[in-house]
Amino acid sequence: MVMDINQIREYLPHRYPFLLVDRVLELDLGERIVAYKNVSINEPFFNGHFPHHPIMPGVLVVEALAQACGILGFKTVDKRPADGYVYYLVGSDNVRFKRPVMPGDQLRLEANVMREKRGIWKFDCKATIDGEIACAAEIICAERKVA
Repeated sequence: MVMDINQIREYLPHRYPFLLVDRVLELDLGERIVAYKNVSINEPFFNGHFPHHPIMPGVLVVEALAQACGILGFKTVDKRPADGYVYYLVGSDNVRFKRPVMPGDQLRLEANVMREKRGIWKFDCKATIDGEIACAAEIICAERKVA
């Protein structure tokens, strides 16, 4: 199941400059997602991180993975932010950064469901560039109804 940016915007509440998923390439409900983020020098964080050696902040790589997880969760349970739901990033374990993410990179985001119980999801995630791991992490998200 491929999703373009318009479909992604239906399943994530994030907007520029914080929407960090550009396209979904594969999605198996309740199992896994493969998406990507095109990293451009025009990203606002590159102005300060670092001006003469731009590197995508690691926390934003983790956030991009978490957003991919949110899409998988929303699609699996057939809910959307418009229905009054949100997925919160509530934890991360075993986070490791293996290479920097720089302008011009295409960050491939992969997440596999490890388990889900009462709206708490745990995912095994990795972000790669040309097959090389940039970040690996276990990410925990919580589905919540918002007022």
